[in-house]
Amino acid sequence: MSERVAVRKTYKLFIGGKFPRSESGRSYLVQSSNVSLASRKDARDAVVAARAAVKGWAGATAYNRGQILYRAAEMLEGRREQFVALGIPGDEVDAAVDRWVWYAGWADKLAQVYGGANPVAGPYFNISAPEPTGVVAVVAPERPALLGLVSVIAPAIVSGNTVVVAASPSEPLAAVTLAEVLATSDLPGGVVNILTGAITETAPTLAAHMDVNAIDLTGVTDAALATDLEVKAAENLKRVLRPAPADHDWTGDPGLAPMTALLETKTVWHPKGV
Repeated sequence: MSERVAVRKTYKLFIGGKFPRSESGRSYLVQSSNVSLASRKDARDAVVAARAAVKGWAGATAYNRGQILYRAAEMLEGRREQFVALGIPGDEVDAAVDRWVWYAGWADKLAQVYGGANPVAGPYFNISAPEPTGVVAVVAPERPALLGLVSVIAPAIVSGNTVVVAASPSEPLAAVTLAEVLATSDLPGGVVNILTGAITETAPTLAAHMDVNAIDLTGVTDAALATDLEVKAAENLKRVLRPAPADHDWTGDPGLAPMTALLETKTVWHPKGV
């Protein structure tokens, strides 16, 4: 009997709720596993998937979105040991689960806090309500690989946005394993799309893409690259979130800013009547 050879897992991209290989056929080795190396074409495909998902996700009730985020927390909790085996500290996995739960709780409360009735000089109701921006590109922080990733995805999708994420190139296994969690958590396909590989290849494509409404540069630590991405984003007036400071505390209270930064405010006037 010959000794059995273990099967080396190939971690694929996560686009439109499916796990395709990169169209380029490329991959790179991380922790003895093959990880897909996303191309510019993959980035464009991810934007198409994200745009197709906007209507259904933004049109879902806030309560339903909260349920789905909570389900993601449940699934992540159930796969805790798998993440630990990948080298993610147990405390970080627990914090990531708690972060999903925290944002899930905000799903049906955000409109009450961020919107409201405005006083006006006349017999009218004037009501402001937050609405999602649309498709958001996100460059995930290099570290912490899991908590940082959850901390940029959850605030974007809780209000109805869809995202295309350029994952940490040096620690991508947390991202692609999180994709497996999301694929089994009732999240509609296309709401979260994850690209692995070099951000210098995918991020410029996302920044310049005319169907991306906002870009979060949290994971961009190179000042020259951040400036280049901002210039590309300016071509269609994308909303740009600059990188978090190097000493950012990912375990602290994130506050409302990560959510409200990716919202539009719609104001409606209506006569009061007699």
